[in-house]
Amino acid sequence: MKRLVLLIPLLLFLGMAVLLYRGLFHDPSELPSALIGKPLPAFSLPDLKEPQRLLTQDDLKGRPALINVWATWCPTCKAEHQMLNRLAETGVVIHGVNYKDDSEAARKWLADYKDPYQRNVVDNDGSLGLDLGVYGAPETFLVDAQGIIRHKYIGAIDERVWREELAPLYQALESKP
Repeated sequence: MKRLVLLIPLLLFLGMAVLLYRGLFHDPSELPSALIGKPLPAFSLPDLKEPQRLLTQDDLKGRPALINVWATWCPTCKAEHQMLNRLAETGVVIHGVNYKDDSEAARKWLADYKDPYQRNVVDNDGSLGLDLGVYGAPETFLVDAQGIIRHKYIGAIDERVWREELAPLYQALESKP
């Protein structure tokens, strides 16, 4: 019995070592989303460019698109913004969700740094972000033409992320009839 008690710390150590070892190989940008395969959540929120106009999830349908959650207070959003502008120039449809931000600051930011968004939803209180399961900005959702969420990416989109992960998915959705 004494020997069995002596093995308990060893077994606990080995169990924790296995868990920590497995964690080394997980990509933190790949958090599961319960919304994959489901439609965009219903919303009715102001348009950043025309605040008197309300946008809904139906306004983001029609073509496959990236839906980028961003804010002026987010330094990583600024880092990815140039890439979003390049993508928009090549014809990639990008909609924005301005998340928990000051709308006036957001409009100035887009005027200063160029606006890659075809539509930009104002989510001042974070209600749409909450419904999307947003942890913070930036996060980007890939939706099909019917507004079904097909993929979620957490973090800044750069050339490698676009080329290796998002472009193949986007192009596959674009080629579907």
